[in-house]
Amino acid sequence: MPSTRALRLYVNVDHVATIRQARRTDEPDPVAAARLCERAGADGITAHLREDRRHMQDADIETLAREVTTVLNLEIANTPPMIALAERLRPYQVTLVPERREEVTTEGGLDVSRDPAGLRRSIERLEAAGVRTALFIAPDADSVQRSRDLGVSAIELHTGPYAHQPGDPTTLRALADAAALGRRLGLAVHAGHGLTVRNVGPVAALDDVEELNIGHSLVARSVFLGLADAIGEMRSAMDAARGTGGGARA
Repeated sequence: MPSTRALRLYVNVDHVATIRQARRTDEPDPVAAARLCERAGADGITAHLREDRRHMQDADIETLAREVTTVLNLEIANTPPMIALAERLRPYQVTLVPERREEVTTEGGLDVSRDPAGLRRSIERLEAAGVRTALFIAPDADSVQRSRDLGVSAIELHTGPYAHQPGDPTTLRALADAAALGRRLGLAVHAGHGLTVRNVGPVAALDDVEELNIGHSLVARSVFLGLADAIGEMRSAMDAARGTGGGARA
């Protein structure tokens, strides 16, 4: 049975910056893209400031923190400089993600069993600064339970395995089970990574998921459709799967 709970769409603008950084010029501007995304109906903006600054730059994040009119979800690694930056800028939400210099994109969920005391300290610092916290994790029960124990407000389930094998029912089942557990434990449940118009439907249909973070696919589609139409296309696919007539603002 289709869900009647609204599903939010946060648009990740990192890869607008990827195009810009290919020429080290000033266009396309990810901040201008964020404004367009909001006008097109995005419920929030996501941006990942990586330690190697391969796409988003500090100035981009500074400007987004001032100018985003919906909400800003800042993705960062759990390092002292990144936590300090987030404390200063105070975005609506910080999602702590794993990061390796050699990876092309984030390849897995955060290992929440590694240095839990350090993770807890960062979460407490961010929450004390008024920043909502989330962890990007693998869709398994242990990661969900440990995330709740660490005190975060939300989890984002890594949909990469599903996106790579959407025909494998075990990948969708893992997402469904982890989402259901997260919701039972009182966590807000988000999902993202590798989602496209072609594969988003089954994930969007999961009633326990309240938010999707999508970036690369939207930027890729915008080459052919324009960014506003690419967002509209994604929103329509999400709403059709969800059985709702439109998205919901955060």
